[in-house]
Amino acid sequence: MQEKPNPPFLVALNLTRRCNLNCAHCYLDAGSRESDATGELSTEEVRRLLDDIAALSDETMVVFTGGEPLLRADLTELVAHAHRLGLMAVLGSNGMGLNDRRATALKSAGLMGVGISLDSLDAARHDGFRGLPGSWAQAMAAFDACRRNDLGFQIHFSVTDDNAQELDDMIAFAREAGAFALNVFFLVCTGRGEKVTNISAQTYEAVMRRLTEAARQETEIMIRAKCAPHFKRLAWELDPDWPITTAHGYDAGGCLAGTRYCRITPLGGVTACPYIEEEAGSIRDRGFAEIWRDAPRFQALREPILQGRCGACEYTKICGGCRARPLARDGDLMGEDFLCAYEPQGGPVIQPLGAPTGDDGEALSWTPEAEVWLARIPSFIRRFVRQRAESQVRAKHGREVTAEVMAELAQVARGRLGARPPHSERAEQ
Repeated sequence: MQEKPNPPFLVALNLTRRCNLNCAHCYLDAGSRESDATGELSTEEVRRLLDDIAALSDETMVVFTGGEPLLRADLTELVAHAHRLGLMAVLGSNGMGLNDRRATALKSAGLMGVGISLDSLDAARHDGFRGLPGSWAQAMAAFDACRRNDLGFQIHFSVTDDNAQELDDMIAFAREAGAFALNVFFLVCTGRGEKVTNISAQTYEAVMRRLTEAARQETEIMIRAKCAPHFKRLAWELDPDWPITTAHGYDAGGCLAGTRYCRITPLGGVTACPYIEEEAGSIRDRGFAEIWRDAPRFQALREPILQGRCGACEYTKICGGCRARPLARDGDLMGEDFLCAYEPQGGPVIQPLGAPTGDDGEALSWTPEAEVWLARIPSFIRRFVRQRAESQVRAKHGREVTAEVMAELAQVARGRLGARPPHSERAEQ
């Protein structure tokens, strides 16, 4: 009997193709805000989808994105429904229209945070990339609205050869702006992105290495590579004991496509990731759980037989390369990731460190302050952090997890598994 797959950590829900920008790299090839919304999932269809996701696991993060999700009139209602189900609802936005009114309403509905795109600290370069004068200023205004309304935000930075030199400045900006994370995206040649995926393998490797070093050193914000599983290889090279090498959540840096992550299109199609366009099924025809469990493409990704350098690489287990890139270029899901410059050395396959399993002995108690720490951690990695904290206490023959233990864990990790002091506590520091 086939083993039942794990539920997804993350589901990206493209609510609409409509958008108020015209980004050169849009993987969805989104249309204008006046585009026809005919065929988009209705409010009731999205509610049923959220019900189905929560039935698999209430520790799943749902990213409401687009197009531009703020163009959906029912966005606040959908966020509220996800929140009632126990799902972690977040927003992926260009920031256009994210004013005080929308930020307040979304936070009240249960939104946990918003990712806002910023592709340059140079307004003209950002506006040119996004296809609309004034979009940089609108992103800045969105950051201000988030800060005024205590809505956590992260910055999404898409790297090309044209802006790669801004990485260090963008890290500093994210820290000073009060973001809790900087996610650095590397484009995949799908949609309109076919025309702008211009980063060379050499630049890619250099940027990734600098990004990994920064993520290891940074203590104020979380820094991660997205759509770039080679982050895991570089993290291992830098420090095999770095906790990020054991993590498997959204913030871990590796590829989760079809294994713990999928995307829903505006019309209800289910794909392994936003850059793999072939649908595994439609929620209008079959239940989400059935598609997630049985789709042949998902099953192939869960037990991959990689080819070329990816198949021969000693990092195949902790990296495995991007599957969307060879599929988009060569039609081969299992082909080698051509953007990776690493040449396999012929050594044994490196196995990822096992996640802490805890102890079957006497249960430990948690102080209220430690529980506050834990509650601030994203739900999809909360179990991992709980296990690590309890393992640390047991190693010292303790019986109680305290806020001091959690603070020590966060300091040791430094890779930002999500543990942050409560907001009020940070304000006092």
